[in-house]
Amino acid sequence: MVFLQGTRVTHPWGGEPRAGAEDQKSCKPVPFSCCPEEKALTVVSWCLATVACGSTKCPGDLALTRSAGGNKEHMWKPGTDFTTMRCLIHPLLRRLLGLSPQCVPGGLSQSECPILSPKQSSLRQSCSARPRLVTATDVVKYWQNVFETNGIPEARESSEYILAFVLGAKTFQSLNSKSLHTPLTAVQQEQIQQLSNKRLERMPVQYVLGEWDFQDLTLKMRPPVFIPRPETEDLVSLVVQEESQKCEKNSGLCFPVSVPHPVILEIGCGSGAIALSLLCKLPQSRVIAVDKEKAAVDLTRENAHRVHICFFPKLLPALGLQRQATSVSGCTELHLFTSCKPVPALMLQLQERIHILHHDVSYNSAKQLLLWGPTDFIVSNPPYVFHEDMASLDAEILRYEDLGALDGGDDGMRVIKTILALAPSLLKDSGSVFLEVDPKHPNMVENWLQAHPNLLLVLRAVHKDFCGKPRFLHIQKQSR
Repeated sequence: MVFLQGTRVTHPWGGEPRAGAEDQKSCKPVPFSCCPEEKALTVVSWCLATVACGSTKCPGDLALTRSAGGNKEHMWKPGTDFTTMRCLIHPLLRRLLGLSPQCVPGGLSQSECPILSPKQSSLRQSCSARPRLVTATDVVKYWQNVFETNGIPEARESSEYILAFVLGAKTFQSLNSKSLHTPLTAVQQEQIQQLSNKRLERMPVQYVLGEWDFQDLTLKMRPPVFIPRPETEDLVSLVVQEESQKCEKNSGLCFPVSVPHPVILEIGCGSGAIALSLLCKLPQSRVIAVDKEKAAVDLTRENAHRVHICFFPKLLPALGLQRQATSVSGCTELHLFTSCKPVPALMLQLQERIHILHHDVSYNSAKQLLLWGPTDFIVSNPPYVFHEDMASLDAEILRYEDLGALDGGDDGMRVIKTILALAPSLLKDSGSVFLEVDPKHPNMVENWLQAHPNLLLVLRAVHKDFCGKPRFLHIQKQSR
């Protein structure tokens, strides 16, 4: 049997060549072994190659032709037919037919294989070639390129966070050299693929991972609950700083007075990031967390339970405390000890120190919010985006986050005004309101307070965020 490089063709299953328009003498035969094994390989190769391509047009130059007699028959067109098919499927066929590895059609080497289409290349890899080992560094580079090609913001950061999450690390930079160069398992690669596909749909990384860090806490995240921004950590720090200064002033008195545990009200708790951070930073405090959205209230409750179980054992050394006894879950039991004075464990039992309410705050909400009496602090990161600016927000925000947690109305102050109008009936004398606002708001808020002197509220300070923009307001209630 011969394979002809001309217009003459032959049945793949053998037989004499048919004459074409060109004289047989002009055709140049190429030897092809006629052993039974290779004949069988040729037949099955053609069949599987046809199936692999999903049509009668097979890889390479294999096609349906019509014989001189008018009957349609499967025939080889000239070219690289056997080479293409061998690259695609011959290793699989050798297993099926029990052929030896040395039995290669035409004696062609692997290096002579043609360049295949992506579909063919994928099939070739799955059937014949051992996949190249993929490392963490490879994955980050690959997905960074994919994200950039598809216009995904923060492409490198996104790929690094996803990779680090799958490997159980907080950040890509925290991975050691061994982790970066150890081949990833098939399961890990599949996880990265699934998470990256979500990011390609412009889902925020926080939702893709299902969790995010805020202060020293790792909190659950899921749409549409508002994602806490990094600058909001400074809002927490300002409240902690104000409380610390009050305690220092009291301890500096000749006759220190007993100071009750601070009561804090957070309006618009979202994921619970602010409320839970304050509970951890101020272990004697009590917090009321309020949100009008049930999804936010539910997530705050879940995060409160998560922090209660996971965080407090880690917090104790930072407070100079030692744990005397623990429950199975790791939560503190009995007493915690400093140098010599026992500290009641309930100081750190978060579940006992927080009320989480599903409530839409209005001018008539004072009674529902005074669960522990007058408050020391009202803190909020309210909706403050000007309505006209909403359409220009990133796709990640518009598609996935609760827009009600962002839209502050025409002047961005719809909720801010409600909080300030309600504050005098909620705050103790000299109590404080801490707000995160738009950089345009400090002057607007000051003018509004001056226009409402009966509220007895005064703007004490404006603090900048880490970008240098006026972002946080400290408003204090004056004594009558």
